Amino acid sequence: MIKMKTNKIKLFALAIAFFGITSFAAAQKSYTLDAKSTFSVAGTSTLHDWEMKSASGTGTASLNISNGKLTEIEALSINLLAESIKSEKKSMDKVAYETLKTDKNKNIKYVLKSAEKVNETTWELTGTYTIAGVSKVYKTNVKTTVTKDGLSLQGSNKITFTEFGMKSPTAMLGTIKTGQDLTIKFNLNFNL
Repeated sequence: MIKMKTNKIKLFALAIAFFGITSFAAAQKSYTLDAKSTFSVAGTSTLHDWEMKSASGTGTASLNISNGKLTEIEALSINLLAESIKSEKKSMDKVAYETLKTDKNKNIKYVLKSAEKVNETTWELTGTYTIAGVSKVYKTNVKTTVTKDGLSLQGSNKITFTEFGMKSPTAMLGTIKTGQDLTIKFNLNFNL
């Protein structure tokens, strides 16, 4: 009789564990980066501040959104064609692509390593940027907004040319020099 009760308890515990895991796994959904997402890189030079933009990224995210709240960011990856980043001047674009070594490194990539919730609308992401063939891990605070179709993420990172093995571009025989510091900004929309 005791053995039968023990077996029933084990079976009941196993059923709870199974259904708990199943319902948790079902809550994880795969989302795709939509065309309204934007990326930019901004910097300075001895002539003027500058910014280059792109809206051509692709990516996916595995998220858990429950009762209108983001509860987990399990995976996130972004791929951006390096030559999709453009300024208002073709000459500047050419110099930027040389700096990014786009002849050998066609893409700029980001892959999430971990995500930690700071508060209801802020998460700290730890992930790897690969730019000009060099990979570096950065922490990024992002603002999150749950939308009717998925999730919106906004954030930025400060980086330098040298961290990614690049030389600061120059123009006009070196009379115009680009500052070492860059700011990467993104506004990402992930939809089902």
